[in-house]
Amino acid sequence: MKKNIFYSISLTCMLLVACNDDFTNISPTGALSDDALQNVTGVDLKLTAAYSAIDGERIGRLGEGTAAGGDNWWTDVVSDDAHRGSTDSDNTELFQVETLDWQTGSGWFLGRWSALFGGVNSANAVLSLIATIPDEDLSQQQGEALFLRGYYNFELQKFYGNVPFISVENFDNLEFNQPNPGPIWSQIEADFQAAIDNLGSDVVNGRANSWVAKAFLGKAYLYQEKWDEAFTLLNEVATTSPYSLNNEYVNNFNFAGENSPESMFAIQYVSDDGRSFNGNGTGTLNFPGGGPLETCCGFYQPSQDLVNAYQTDGNGQPLLDTYANTDVANDYGIASTAAFTPHTGPLDPRLDYTVSRRGIDYNGFGLNPGKEWIRADFADISGPYLPKKNVYQADEVDANRGTGGWGSDWSGINYNVMRYADVLLMAAEAAVEKTSPDLGTALDYVNRVRNRAKNMTYVQNEAGNADAANYQIEPYGSFAGQDFARQAVRFERRLEFGMEGHRLFDLRRWGVATQVINTYIQNEGADFDQSSYSTKFRAYQDKNDLFPIPVNAIDQSGNILNQNTGF
Repeated sequence: MKKNIFYSISLTCMLLVACNDDFTNISPTGALSDDALQNVTGVDLKLTAAYSAIDGERIGRLGEGTAAGGDNWWTDVVSDDAHRGSTDSDNTELFQVETLDWQTGSGWFLGRWSALFGGVNSANAVLSLIATIPDEDLSQQQGEALFLRGYYNFELQKFYGNVPFISVENFDNLEFNQPNPGPIWSQIEADFQAAIDNLGSDVVNGRANSWVAKAFLGKAYLYQEKWDEAFTLLNEVATTSPYSLNNEYVNNFNFAGENSPESMFAIQYVSDDGRSFNGNGTGTLNFPGGGPLETCCGFYQPSQDLVNAYQTDGNGQPLLDTYANTDVANDYGIASTAAFTPHTGPLDPRLDYTVSRRGIDYNGFGLNPGKEWIRADFADISGPYLPKKNVYQADEVDANRGTGGWGSDWSGINYNVMRYADVLLMAAEAAVEKTSPDLGTALDYVNRVRNRAKNMTYVQNEAGNADAANYQIEPYGSFAGQDFARQAVRFERRLEFGMEGHRLFDLRRWGVATQVINTYIQNEGADFDQSSYSTKFRAYQDKNDLFPIPVNAIDQSGNILNQNTGF
């Protein structure tokens, strides 16, 4: 008998219905038979289910539920961008993730694994059904299903490195026990290319089109350092697709800007007046532990290192080599009742749309008072900052605030899995690295992103009549060689996408995670003057460039799956 790696199903007779000999012959109330689904309507229903898996919410999901979502917020806590937040004693498993004490039985690693394979199986279900309907033109639906399978497998590859590929044939034959001999990049590329070949170019909110598939295939090439191939695709999307940068940076993170021209592929979260099942249930922990709306739970706090990265040099340029030498003023160790003066030096204006710091407006809720809104104690490793991009604006609470099962917030703010700024900066990176570097194009694309930040509306002071801080940002005049261009592009990705779940994976694919993260751990403890800070961490090692394969999956596979090296 074949085992199912990802989930087990037990059929039980519920007390609300009588068990009898007809149990296996009578479809449950509200269920559709296989015959009823063998048509275009059935394909569309299953395709919707395959899209719905992107938020990580599904029946039978294993592991930590808040690890399952597509925004990958918790991976930032491994990087130099964020702390896990809250008190050190709250949620031991996530504390272990941040401090690099990784356990193969952790529910956080299993939660994402389970959710992603649920998505793979949902996409395969669509492709399997399409194969039984030969007389209909289902190329668009097939293209979307192939894109989704490519996306879910891309995430699995990005997280775990060595994962099994489940084909439609495997799915049809319930052969889920497949080995994981190495990367599955070839299958991911094939799915994205087939999606491109099948999909139309029309923009439909929350759905894939040929432009989106090209962007993701370009991203897959980028992760493999296939720079020439990546540039060709990403540059095409950058120059000829219907997408563009929003005028306002903040519109990538609010209700007003949902599905705007910059949003290429987004998780379509929705809140309502009751239990918000379509809200962001996997993000329930990453709201302030208190704050203006008395939310839960104080997780996902930006690091001092990230805040320091937004310093500029007085001419609007980032401090590429020296940003960590000085600290943006913070109120760590200072009670809310004590005096505090916010930083007066020059800053990139994107800082205060990314990080909430004391004395600066918090998404329209008024000035952040500091420790009063921070759940963590001063002895914890979490620091004095709060996240902003995942928290709704004050004038959009009614539109975006949802409710979970225990009074938690299930936000309705969309999460942009891919936005146009990402395409520009990936194309810039490929332009720098390709066989014949094109530093002019790289400069142009980086400066488009910087000019948007320069020309957007800045966060204002409490009176609303002046900028909240000394904001200074200017485009680059030139790139003085390939090494400088590489550094500038990489730094720009951090500034643009801080607290969006990308940072750890960028550091890993650049091959610099070990150096950057170990240096960050030492610096962060010094910034907060905590002598015991770094002793709470293990050193980042090469093995940490992949998350471990969950031991639950290995056990259920009968040891067909092999563990990643070092675990």
